[in-house]
Amino acid sequence: PSVVQESSGINAEYGAELGLIEGIDTMLQALAMYKRRNPQLSEEQEMVHNLFDSLCLSLLHPANREIFLKGEGVELMVLMLREKKMSRPPALKVLNFALQGDEGINCCAKFVDVYGLRSLFPCFMKTPGKKVKRGGFTELEWVEHVTSIVSHLLRNCSGSQLQRIVNKFVEDDHLKVDRLVELHLYYLGKVREADKEIEEEDEEEEDEGEREERAYMKRLDAGLFTLQRLDYIILSVYTAGIGSISERVKQLLNLKGETIEPIREVMNEYVKSLGDGEDNKTNEEKQNIQNMVNQL
Repeated sequence: PSVVQESSGINAEYGAELGLIEGIDTMLQALAMYKRRNPQLSEEQEMVHNLFDSLCLSLLHPANREIFLKGEGVELMVLMLREKKMSRPPALKVLNFALQGDEGINCCAKFVDVYGLRSLFPCFMKTPGKKVKRGGFTELEWVEHVTSIVSHLLRNCSGSQLQRIVNKFVEDDHLKVDRLVELHLYYLGKVREADKEIEEEDEEEEDEGEREERAYMKRLDAGLFTLQRLDYIILSVYTAGIGSISERVKQLLNLKGETIEPIREVMNEYVKSLGDGEDNKTNEEKQNIQNMVNQL
């Protein structure tokens, strides 16, 4: 399993300590060698892969995001996206980790300031057809990383930076809105297929808890998480106050015999999945999403 997935015990401690021993700066310096060239030998490729995984592991710890930012990690990852070498896919993954949550606000601002949108949206508009071009990612994983980054940016940016992101969905005659709705419909269809299969399965030998957990995992495997990210993006740009975006979304959905209602349902389900805890940040996020849903 990837070291990133082993986020407990000794690996969690290792990730936290990387920030204390200047490990993040060391990893960034090592990876900088591959911003414009590919590793050649298999041992070299494995080393680069491990460096990216260790960097992701370290970014699970909030304090390390600031170290990553000060070490110009955002700029390096943006350059890797632009150069389209073997480092491009893992750079997407690192940015997904670096930009998420409140601890990613400064990284999001830096990403927009260094023109990261120019390198990100080509990844959004087209998923590489060959798995080797996706760095071993499945198509679902590629789209998940890209849409997660866009959703982090929409959540964490404000003012002129947020406006620059929203404007991307207006340019080129709303071409990115077309892609957004295309992906929404595709993953909505996949989740609906999973729901249908779940309904048709034999449930006699399972208790209700096991059945619900298995059904949820099946929906995740079909792309539920990615659908939630896509619909969060639609929700954000739809309610951004630009009439041409909301009209284009409704027009495209209508052409396919769909409505805005499934987006409302997906986001309401997502809000429920966040739980009823006392965490102020979670409650604030739930309220923000609910406010946008109410504007649909």
